[in-house]
Parts: sequence; C-alpha cells; structure tokens
Amino acid sequence: MSKTRVRYAPSPTGPQHVGGIRTALYNYLFAKKLGGDIILRIEDTDQSRFVEGAEEYIIESVNWCGFDFDEGVHKGGAYGPYKQSERKDIYIKYSQQLINEGKAYYAFDTPEELKAKRIEAEVEKSTFKYDYLTRGSMRNSIVLSADETQKLLEDKVPYTVRFKMEPGQNIIVDDMIRGKVRFNSSELDDKIIFKSDGMPTYHLANIVDDHLMKISHVIRGEEWLPSSPLHIALYQSFGWDIPKFAHLPLLLKPTGKGKLSKRDGDAGGFPVFPIEWKDSQTGDVSKGYREEGYYPGAFLNIMALLGWNPGTEEEIFNLKELVEIFDIKKVGKSGAKFDPDKARWFNQQYLSKMPNEEIAEEIKLDLEKREIFTSVDLFAVAVQMKERVAFVKDIYSSAKYFFETPTEFDAKIVRKKWKDQSSQIVKGLIEVFESVKEFKADFIEDGFKKYLNEKELGFGAAMISLRLSITGTGGGPSLFNIAEIIGKQETLKRMRENPERINDLKT
Repeated sequence: MSKTRVRYAPSPTGPQHVGGIRTALYNYLFAKKLGGDIILRIEDTDQSRFVEGAEEYIIESVNWCGFDFDEGVHKGGAYGPYKQSERKDIYIKYSQQLINEGKAYYAFDTPEELKAKRIEAEVEKSTFKYDYLTRGSMRNSIVLSADETQKLLEDKVPYTVRFKMEPGQNIIVDDMIRGKVRFNSSELDDKIIFKSDGMPTYHLANIVDDHLMKISHVIRGEEWLPSSPLHIALYQSFGWDIPKFAHLPLLLKPTGKGKLSKRDGDAGGFPVFPIEWKDSQTGDVSKGYREEGYYPGAFLNIMALLGWNPGTEEEIFNLKELVEIFDIKKVGKSGAKFDPDKARWFNQQYLSKMPNEEIAEEIKLDLEKREIFTSVDLFAVAVQMKERVAFVKDIYSSAKYFFETPTEFDAKIVRKKWKDQSSQIVKGLIEVFESVKEFKADFIEDGFKKYLNEKELGFGAAMISLRLSITGTGGGPSLFNIAEIIGKQETLKRMRENPERINDLKT
C-alpha cells in the first residue's frame, strides 16, 4: 500500500480564514492517523490576487496552532518546488500533451467576443456556456485549420487553452464524506486550463501537482465539489490514478444563513482569523485568536469540532489525542455553525487547567501592558480567578480590586443591599480584623463569624456590606481569600475609607 500523502494548498491572497486552518488541521489529523505526510503547497497561479505577506501569514498561523508540515515551501522536500509560480514549465508540458492528444484546444476568442455571446444568450433568455454544443461556433483550434492555428500562434495572438469535455459521460466522485456524487459531463463546460497570461488555472496546476507529488487523498472545502468532475476527467485524460476525495462542510454564520465571513466577526466582536492580520496597503488590522488571548490548544479544539464529531461526550482533546481518534467519515455533510460563545468556553476550559505559575506570569505581563505594578501574590490571584474568566486579560477587568483600591462601586448592588446599618457593621469588623494575628483566610473568616454571632447579625447583610467596602462589587471569589491576598493593611484601609464613599452614593 502506498504511503498516505495529503496536501494543504492555500492561495496567498490575504489572511487565512479559520475555515482554511480547519482544512489544514483535518489534513494533518488524517495523515498522521495513517502514518502519512502532509505538505504545504502555495497555489499562486493567479498573480493578480497575490498579497504581500500572505504566505508567511499562513505558515505562522499553522505554527501557532502547534502543528507543521512534513514538506513544503518553507522547508523543502523531495517533490518541490512547492510554489506553483515556480513550476510553470511543468504545466506547459502537460498542457501541450493534452493539446497534442486532442483532449484540449487553443481558444483565440477575445473578451469582447465572449461578452457578445453572453449578451446574445441573455436576449434569448438562456445562459451561454462554452461547451460541446457551442465550441464549434467559436474561434478555436477545433474550428480553425492547423495552418490558421499555427499562424495565430506565430503572430502571438492571445489565447487560452480549454479542456475538451466529452459529453454523455457519467462522472462519479466517490467522496469519503458524501458518498458517491454523480455528474453528467454534458452539463459541464470546457474549462480554461491555461490562461492568456501564460499561467495555468487552478484546475490543471492542482491536478498535475497532486499527481507528481504523489498525493493519495485530497481533503478540501465543499466549494470545490462542483470542480471535481473536471478534475477526475483530467486525471482520466492523463491516464493517472485518481486520489480519494473528501469535501468538508462549510463554516456558517452564528446566526442566519450563509458562510462565515469577516463581516460576521466584526459585527459579533469575534475573530475569524487565527492570528492578527495587518493589511500593508490599507493599514487595516483584523484581530486574531492569538491576540485575543486564546490558547493554541483551545483554538485547535474549536476547529476540530466544527463539523467533526468524535462520537463521545468528551470535548477537550490535545493534538495527540485528536490524531488517535480522528475519523474523516465522522465529518458531517451539513455546514457547521460557528459559535463564539462555545469558542470562549473552550478557552476557559484550557485556562482552568493551566498551571498557576504560568497564569501568574501571564497576569504579570498583562498588568505591565496596563502600566500597573503590584506586590500582590499573582499566583494566589490565579488560583482564585482561573475558573471565573475565559481569558487572562479579563482578570483585571473582572477583579481589579486585587490590584487597586476601588473608587467605583456597583450602583445597583449599593441601592439594593447597602442599608443604614452597613457602615456600622463594617466599622465593627475593623476592630475584629485588626485583632487577627495571622491574616489568613481561615482566621479572618473565624473572626467574622464570631462577630456576627456576638452581634446577632445576619450573614448575608454583613457579607455584602463588607464585600462592597473591600471590592466595590457584589460578587467574586471568597472575600476572605481576597482579604488575605491584598493584605491586612490594604483591607483595613478600604474598610475605613470606603463606607463613607458608598454612603455618598446613597444620598
């Protein structure tokens, strides 16, 4: 059995969408499950759409995700070059082979002539197709004599090369996800396989490259399914083995119909790109998952489960586990809706399992960006907050009371919970907290409860009064843990100063 070889073949036309990364990931998982190789091939035959920096962006995105390719434009290999613009002479050879064998032909039709045909068809309320029915009325080497064709070539008259699609054939795409998909070749047009600019189209270049690079399986987006019968016909014309196909479902908008787009991300406040993209021409910046604080492992989980179901209740997998359990046949046929809330949930799951030392270091870096410097034990903050937020960057906004004395207080909680006796309760607790010799959470809590028993105070009323004074909020981690972390001096300072500030809000 030949070795499994798959390829990820993006075009360098801009930043890589999350759908592209999912395609790369599924190719990687499929290949590694079978002990095979994955290659990175850059399909840049359309030079008019080339975007500076896009190729490097693709490589950096995948590396951030935590996997890599066995061969490719960035590392070489036995089947290079891996950039189609560097393989032009190869495609010319195979295009000429098809022409010589009568399976393709030169087409000298000008854009104006083709436009006229389309307008003519519209008048007749039909659609013009360059196919077996119309090719005989066009200006091409099927209609022209050999001498006329040669003269046009010698005069360097612009031309394209079209594949001659034979009618009346039943072309079957045996798809690993969708089963057998049937096409009638009579409904297909004669696609251009070589453009007037001297570059091949995707159709020819991709077939030739997949054959020469010994690609055994082609795993790509479902938008390429309609092109599959042409690709199979090309394989058959060359007499080559046909790889196995799998066409992945689309990634859909969170709400409504249609494909997920950058516009959806902008409207919903979530990224649609793996890492940040800066447009060198416009200066526009598109945010990425990396910069938004997502962990690579969480992002991989998000991508893996968009369209694929492992068949278990488990949802959290590392890359090695994904390789072990991935099955292309468990990828669904229907489009997968992207859920930003689920994406945040995945990141929260990863954050909650991160070592506290690493989280503490991330908190430190985040505070430094905000120009906040603190002596608070960030390890202890990590312990208290890691299961309460989805991102480390949210710790400051959710619990800034760890790092700063509150100057604002939750107005809604103050209106509802701050009573006439609240200031007196906090005042009485100052003496209790001052007497706590070892300012640890357990001892602070003991002193608090004893005071409540002595004064016959309700736990809820006393707790909310104390929490508002210390944190300015109505919720959060254990208040006694907070007090221990910010320290005795800071806790007592807040208890002395903040009740008056809160009273001012009530008046």
